[in-house]
Amino acid sequence: MVRPVSDITGHPDIAEMRAHYDQVSETPAARITDGALVLAGLYLAISPWVIGFPLYETNLAVNNLIIGIAVAILACGFASAYGRTHGVAWLPVVLGVWTVISPFVIQRGYATGGTIANNVVVGVIMICLGLSAMRPTFAVSRKR
Repeated sequence: MVRPVSDITGHPDIAEMRAHYDQVSETPAARITDGALVLAGLYLAISPWVIGFPLYETNLAVNNLIIGIAVAILACGFASAYGRTHGVAWLPVVLGVWTVISPFVIQRGYATGGTIANNVVVGVIMICLGLSAMRPTFAVSRKR
């Protein structure tokens, strides 16, 4: 017998899983990770003006602004409702990889050293924090 999709939301396993993820999101490590990820995203968003990107790097500046805001919003979602957002915890890792390679893709080899260093450092930080945001689900064992 096929049940409607709406019936699955009340399934006891789903409720238990969400409660587990909410418990995990309250750990100090998860809070630090989420806070640092928000800061990394906000820094990436303002980095073109902090570093002083040249005028010919406008496309990269817009890219950093959009990616930075997206990462900050994702991290806020992880901090406030990890039970509902844990399925997209891999996105900061992908966005971090894109941040690392974006100066080479968008500027096609004409990016300045400061721009490249900025994006590589922030991208690696985002990758590490993103991996850490994915990891807490295994830190707290389920009680059966």
